[in-house]
Amino acid sequence: MSRFLIIPDRENFEETLKLCDEYNLKLELNDFMHPRVLDDAEKCSEISRFYGEYENLVATSHGDFYDVLVFSEDRRIAEISKQRIIQSMEAARASGAEAVIFHSNIEPFLTSDAYRDAWLRRNECVFREICAKYPDMCVYLENMFDTKPHDLARLAEKMSNVQNFGICLDYAHAFISSSPLSTWAKELSPYIKHVHINDNDGVSDLHLAVGDGNIEWESFAKLREIYFKKASVLIETSSVESQRKSIEYLKQFIDFNEENDDEC
Repeated sequence: MSRFLIIPDRENFEETLKLCDEYNLKLELNDFMHPRVLDDAEKCSEISRFYGEYENLVATSHGDFYDVLVFSEDRRIAEISKQRIIQSMEAARASGAEAVIFHSNIEPFLTSDAYRDAWLRRNECVFREICAKYPDMCVYLENMFDTKPHDLARLAEKMSNVQNFGICLDYAHAFISSSPLSTWAKELSPYIKHVHINDNDGVSDLHLAVGDGNIEWESFAKLREIYFKKASVLIETSSVESQRKSIEYLKQFIDFNEENDDEC
Protein backbone atom coordinates (compact mmCIF):
# COMPACT_ATOMS: atom_id res chain seq x y z
CA MET A 1 0.00 0.00 0.00
CA SER A 2 1.27 3.49 -0.76
CA ARG A 3 2.49 5.31 2.31
CA PHE A 4 0.55 8.54 1.62
CA LEU A 5 -3.05 8.93 0.43
CA ILE A 6 -5.57 11.61 -0.51
CA ILE A 7 -9.34 11.70 -0.96
CA PRO A 8 -10.24 11.86 -4.67
CA ASP A 9 -12.22 14.77 -6.07
CA ARG A 10 -14.36 13.18 -8.78
CA GLU A 11 -15.40 16.60 -10.08
CA ASN A 12 -11.74 17.49 -10.66
CA PHE A 13 -10.35 14.02 -11.09
CA GLU A 14 -7.63 15.01 -13.52
CA GLU A 15 -6.20 17.26 -10.81
CA THR A 16 -6.39 14.37 -8.35
CA LEU A 17 -4.51 12.14 -10.78
CA LYS A 18 -1.91 14.84 -11.35
CA LEU A 19 -1.26 15.18 -7.61
CA CYS A 20 -1.08 11.39 -7.20
CA ASP A 21 1.47 11.14 -9.98
CA GLU A 22 3.54 14.02 -8.63
CA TYR A 23 3.87 12.64 -5.10
CA ASN A 24 3.29 8.90 -5.62
CA LEU A 25 -0.01 9.02 -3.73
CA LYS A 26 -2.92 6.60 -3.59
CA LEU A 27 -6.60 7.13 -2.83
CA GLU A 28 -8.95 6.71 0.11
CA LEU A 29 -12.57 6.73 -1.03
CA ASN A 30 -15.20 8.65 0.92
CA ASP A 31 -18.06 7.81 -1.44
CA PHE A 32 -19.39 4.85 0.54
CA MET A 33 -19.56 6.39 4.00
CA HIS A 34 -23.02 7.79 3.30
CA PRO A 35 -26.07 5.58 4.03
CA ARG A 36 -28.00 7.08 1.12
CA VAL A 37 -25.29 5.88 -1.26
CA LEU A 38 -25.18 2.39 0.24
CA ASP A 39 -28.94 2.12 -0.21
CA ASP A 40 -28.67 2.99 -3.90
CA ALA A 41 -27.36 -0.14 -5.64
CA GLU A 42 -27.17 1.59 -9.02
CA LYS A 43 -25.17 4.48 -7.56
CA CYS A 44 -22.79 2.09 -5.77
CA SER A 45 -22.21 0.18 -8.99
CA GLU A 46 -21.57 3.39 -10.93
CA ILE A 47 -19.01 4.58 -8.36
CA SER A 48 -17.30 1.19 -8.26
CA ARG A 49 -17.07 1.07 -12.06
CA PHE A 50 -15.53 4.54 -12.08
CA TYR A 51 -12.81 3.66 -9.57
CA GLY A 52 -12.36 0.24 -11.13
CA GLU A 53 -10.64 2.02 -13.99
CA TYR A 54 -8.01 3.17 -11.48
CA GLU A 55 -7.77 0.07 -9.28
CA ASN A 56 -4.00 0.46 -8.85
CA LEU A 57 -4.62 3.84 -7.22
CA VAL A 58 -7.40 2.87 -4.80
CA ALA A 59 -5.97 1.76 -1.45
CA THR A 60 -8.58 2.35 1.25
CA SER A 61 -12.22 3.30 1.69
CA HIS A 62 -14.08 4.95 4.55
CA GLY A 63 -17.04 2.89 5.66
CA ASP A 64 -20.39 4.11 6.90
CA PHE A 65 -20.21 5.59 10.39
CA TYR A 66 -23.44 7.55 10.81
CA ASP A 67 -25.29 5.91 13.73
CA VAL A 68 -23.32 2.68 13.23
CA LEU A 69 -23.50 1.13 16.70
CA VAL A 70 -22.75 -2.58 16.59
CA PHE A 71 -22.60 -2.45 20.39
CA SER A 72 -26.11 -1.02 20.79
CA GLU A 73 -28.38 -2.46 23.46
CA ASP A 74 -31.12 -2.36 20.83
CA ARG A 75 -30.81 -5.58 18.82
CA ARG A 76 -32.32 -4.06 15.67
CA ILE A 77 -29.90 -1.11 15.71
CA ALA A 78 -26.98 -3.50 16.21
CA GLU A 79 -28.16 -5.65 13.30
CA ILE A 80 -28.55 -2.78 10.83
CA SER A 81 -25.19 -1.40 11.97
CA LYS A 82 -23.56 -4.71 11.11
CA GLN A 83 -25.34 -4.70 7.76
CA ARG A 84 -23.96 -1.22 7.03
CA ILE A 85 -20.47 -2.53 7.72
CA ILE A 86 -21.00 -5.42 5.31
CA GLN A 87 -22.37 -3.04 2.64
CA SER A 88 -19.32 -0.82 3.11
CA MET A 89 -16.97 -3.78 2.75
CA GLU A 90 -18.69 -5.02 -0.40
CA ALA A 91 -18.64 -1.58 -2.04
CA ALA A 92 -14.99 -1.08 -1.12
CA ARG A 93 -14.02 -4.50 -2.49
CA ALA A 94 -15.84 -3.79 -5.77
CA SER A 95 -13.85 -0.55 -6.08
CA GLY A 96 -10.50 -2.24 -5.51
CA ALA A 97 -9.84 -1.03 -1.96
CA GLU A 98 -7.54 -3.06 0.27
CA ALA A 99 -8.81 -1.75 3.62
CA VAL A 100 -11.92 -0.11 5.10
CA ILE A 101 -12.07 2.32 8.01
CA PHE A 102 -14.89 2.42 10.57
CA HIS A 103 -15.40 4.56 13.68
CA SER A 104 -15.37 3.47 17.30
CA ASN A 105 -18.43 5.69 18.00
CA ILE A 106 -17.89 5.49 21.76
CA GLU A 107 -20.11 7.88 23.72
CA PRO A 108 -17.60 9.90 25.78
CA PHE A 109 -20.06 10.76 28.54
CA LEU A 110 -20.87 7.12 29.29
CA THR A 111 -17.95 6.12 31.45
CA SER A 112 -19.27 3.12 33.41
CA ASP A 113 -17.35 -0.13 33.27
CA ALA A 114 -20.53 -1.91 32.11
CA TYR A 115 -20.85 0.35 29.04
CA ARG A 116 -17.16 0.13 28.14
CA ASP A 117 -17.04 -3.63 28.63
CA ALA A 118 -20.13 -4.12 26.46
CA TRP A 119 -18.58 -1.91 23.76
CA LEU A 120 -15.44 -4.03 23.89
CA ARG A 121 -17.20 -7.40 23.85
CA ARG A 122 -19.63 -6.61 21.04
CA ASN A 123 -17.08 -4.88 18.83
CA GLU A 124 -14.73 -7.81 19.17
CA CYS A 125 -17.48 -10.24 18.22
CA VAL A 126 -18.58 -8.29 15.15
CA PHE A 127 -15.16 -7.37 13.81
CA ARG A 128 -13.78 -10.88 14.26
CA GLU A 129 -16.65 -12.04 12.08
CA ILE A 130 -16.10 -9.28 9.50
CA CYS A 131 -12.35 -9.92 9.31
CA ALA A 132 -12.98 -13.64 8.81
CA LYS A 133 -15.59 -12.91 6.11
CA TYR A 134 -13.16 -10.64 4.22
CA PRO A 135 -9.71 -12.20 4.71
CA ASP A 136 -8.37 -10.43 1.63
CA MET A 137 -9.11 -6.99 3.11
CA CYS A 138 -8.10 -5.10 6.23
CA VAL A 139 -10.41 -3.45 8.74
CA TYR A 140 -9.27 -0.39 10.69
CA LEU A 141 -11.17 1.10 13.63
CA GLU A 142 -10.75 4.85 14.08
CA ASN A 143 -10.98 7.03 17.19
CA MET A 144 -13.90 9.42 16.88
CA PHE A 145 -15.38 10.82 20.10
CA ASP A 146 -12.88 8.87 22.22
CA THR A 147 -11.30 10.98 24.95
CA LYS A 148 -8.46 8.51 25.50
CA PRO A 149 -6.90 5.60 23.63
CA HIS A 150 -7.53 2.99 26.32
CA ASP A 151 -10.67 1.39 24.85
CA LEU A 152 -9.27 1.05 21.34
CA ALA A 153 -6.05 -0.36 22.78
CA ARG A 154 -8.01 -2.97 24.76
CA LEU A 155 -9.91 -4.03 21.64
CA ALA A 156 -6.80 -4.15 19.47
CA GLU A 157 -4.96 -6.21 22.06
CA LYS A 158 -7.80 -8.72 22.20
CA MET A 159 -7.80 -8.91 18.40
CA SER A 160 -4.03 -8.99 18.01
CA ASN A 161 -4.27 -12.52 16.58
CA VAL A 162 -6.45 -11.23 13.71
CA GLN A 163 -3.95 -10.24 11.05
CA ASN A 164 -6.30 -8.05 9.01
CA PHE A 165 -7.51 -5.87 11.90
CA GLY A 166 -5.82 -2.70 13.08
CA ILE A 167 -6.27 0.83 14.37
CA CYS A 168 -6.64 4.03 12.36
CA LEU A 169 -5.30 6.87 14.49
CA ASP A 170 -7.12 10.07 13.60
CA TYR A 171 -4.52 12.56 14.76
CA ALA A 172 -6.85 15.55 14.55
CA HIS A 173 -9.54 13.80 16.62
CA ALA A 174 -6.88 12.90 19.18
CA PHE A 175 -5.75 16.53 19.28
CA ILE A 176 -9.15 17.70 20.52
CA SER A 177 -9.44 14.89 23.07
CA SER A 178 -8.45 15.16 26.74
CA SER A 179 -5.36 12.98 26.28
CA PRO A 180 -1.95 14.13 24.99
CA LEU A 181 -1.04 13.16 21.45
CA SER A 182 2.03 11.35 22.74
CA THR A 183 -0.22 9.15 24.87
CA TRP A 184 -2.35 8.23 21.85
CA ALA A 185 0.72 7.41 19.78
CA LYS A 186 2.47 5.39 22.47
CA GLU A 187 -0.51 3.38 23.72
CA LEU A 188 -1.82 2.49 20.26
CA SER A 189 1.61 2.09 18.69
CA PRO A 190 1.57 -1.73 18.33
CA TYR A 191 -1.74 -1.62 16.47
CA ILE A 192 -1.66 1.53 14.28
CA LYS A 193 -1.91 0.55 10.62
CA HIS A 194 -3.35 3.76 9.20
CA VAL A 195 -3.43 7.46 10.17
CA HIS A 196 -5.71 10.36 9.26
CA ILE A 197 -4.33 13.89 9.41
CA ASN A 198 -5.72 17.39 8.96
CA ASP A 199 -5.62 20.52 11.11
CA ASN A 200 -7.92 22.24 13.58
CA ASP A 201 -8.03 24.83 16.36
CA GLY A 202 -7.88 22.31 19.22
CA VAL A 203 -11.62 22.67 19.85
CA SER A 204 -13.52 21.54 16.74
CA ASP A 205 -12.87 18.96 14.02
CA LEU A 206 -12.44 21.50 11.22
CA HIS A 207 -10.56 19.44 8.59
CA LEU A 208 -8.28 22.35 7.72
CA ALA A 209 -5.25 22.00 5.50
CA VAL A 210 -2.19 20.86 7.42
CA GLY A 211 -0.46 23.97 8.77
CA ASP A 212 -3.63 26.07 8.91
CA GLY A 213 -4.49 25.19 12.52
CA ASN A 214 -2.86 24.70 15.91
CA ILE A 215 -1.40 21.20 15.60
CA GLU A 216 2.40 21.05 15.87
CA TRP A 217 3.45 19.07 12.81
CA GLU A 218 7.11 18.81 13.65
CA SER A 219 6.01 16.92 16.76
CA PHE A 220 3.76 14.74 14.59
CA ALA A 221 6.74 13.84 12.40
CA LYS A 222 8.76 12.87 15.48
CA LEU A 223 5.95 10.74 16.96
CA ARG A 224 5.43 9.10 13.58
CA GLU A 225 9.10 8.23 13.36
CA ILE A 226 9.01 6.56 16.78
CA TYR A 227 5.56 4.98 16.95
CA PHE A 228 3.88 4.47 13.57
CA LYS A 229 6.41 4.91 10.77
CA LYS A 230 5.05 1.91 8.83
CA ALA A 231 1.43 3.10 8.87
CA SER A 232 -0.14 4.60 5.76
CA VAL A 233 -1.18 8.26 6.12
CA LEU A 234 -4.26 9.91 4.65
CA ILE A 235 -4.25 13.68 4.19
CA GLU A 236 -7.92 13.99 5.07
CA THR A 237 -8.92 17.23 3.40
CA SER A 238 -11.45 17.41 0.59
CA SER A 239 -10.02 19.71 -2.10
CA VAL A 240 -6.97 19.18 -4.28
CA GLU A 241 -5.86 22.69 -3.35
CA SER A 242 -5.87 21.91 0.39
CA GLN A 243 -4.19 18.55 -0.22
CA ARG A 244 -1.36 20.16 -2.19
CA LYS A 245 -1.02 22.86 0.46
CA SER A 246 -0.82 20.19 3.17
CA ILE A 247 1.87 18.25 1.30
CA GLU A 248 3.95 21.35 0.67
CA TYR A 249 3.80 22.17 4.38
CA LEU A 250 4.60 18.62 5.50
CA LYS A 251 7.62 18.40 3.21
CA GLN A 252 9.49 20.36 5.89
CA PHE A 253 9.27 17.32 8.15
CA ILE A 254 8.44 14.26 6.02
CA ASP A 255 10.03 12.70 2.95
CA PHE A 256 7.28 11.96 0.43
CA ASN A 257 9.70 9.80 -1.56
CA GLU A 258 9.82 7.13 1.15
CA GLU A 259 9.61 3.58 -0.08
CA ASN A 260 6.10 2.13 -0.06
CA ASP A 261 4.98 -0.38 2.52
CA ASP A 262 3.15 -3.24 0.85
CA GLU A 263 1.64 -4.61 4.04
CA CYS A 264 -2.11 -4.22 4.52
